[in-house]
Amino acid sequence: MEQLNCTNNTSNSSSTASSVSWNSSHLVPAVILSICFVLGVPGNLAVIIRKPNFHHMSSLSQSLMLNLAISDLLCLLTLPFWIYPLLYNWTLGLVTCKVLAYVLYCSMYGSMLTITVLSVQRCLQVVYQQKCLDQVGKKRILVLLWLVVMTLYSPVFLVRELTKDQRCKTSCRPKYSSQAQWMVVLLTESLMGFGSFSVVTFSYICLHRKVNQAAFFNNPQTTRLVASIIVAFFVLWIPYHTINVMAALAFSLNNEGLLKLCKDSWNIVGALTAVNSCLNPILYTFTSQNMRIMCSGQNSEN
Repeated sequence: MEQLNCTNNTSNSSSTASSVSWNSSHLVPAVILSICFVLGVPGNLAVIIRKPNFHHMSSLSQSLMLNLAISDLLCLLTLPFWIYPLLYNWTLGLVTCKVLAYVLYCSMYGSMLTITVLSVQRCLQVVYQQKCLDQVGKKRILVLLWLVVMTLYSPVFLVRELTKDQRCKTSCRPKYSSQAQWMVVLLTESLMGFGSFSVVTFSYICLHRKVNQAAFFNNPQTTRLVASIIVAFFVLWIPYHTINVMAALAFSLNNEGLLKLCKDSWNIVGALTAVNSCLNPILYTFTSQNMRIMCSGQNSEN
């Protein structure tokens, strides 16, 4: 019966395509993702090729910056494959669906963890004048980071499936065996997101307080830099994880209305996380000169 309905709908698909796909929950994220791709790919390529201000950084900082740019570039390069299905149908098959979803998740959360480690490294270097992370070894840190991400999101290969809605629109979406399994995934992602945000916020607040103890560094530029990093992380990531928590709550309360709100919002808040990959070259690479000045200034004070 479902196949018959799909066949019947195909005959008048031209008249319904706009109403099916071209709505705000699909069009808005498609536009956001398109802008991210156009602006973010050249920006991250510039970081990888030109390595601006890298000669002022420690060996670990250079590796983290390069890892951040590569993670963001991988994330952005998958966007065209997700933009088209937002407006039309997924046409690339099941294997491509699983692989692209895995690459997307690994690159997104690899970027998030890199930002977290980078904030801790900067805090230790500026505030405590320590380079303990450098002593651990940059290769070990990066290998551990990617092992955590790749292991944590390996279930993507199991749950990603091709699904059809009531109007026979094919999508590449996760399909869980139970609501409990879905809740575990949502809460795990949210715990990782809120934990990373807490670490980043604490690290940069400590850095800001330490730097402002010196009158020479007590200036609005430093305040704007630290505030922009924290605000960007919050605005672009927290909505996604908040929706995840709300969805888990909807499952536990069996609230269909709240769950529908979450499903309608996921595409938009998910697209916001891609904006972070566009801003990272500006926030973390082209402002690294400021961090170098902070380090040298604190060394001279001590």
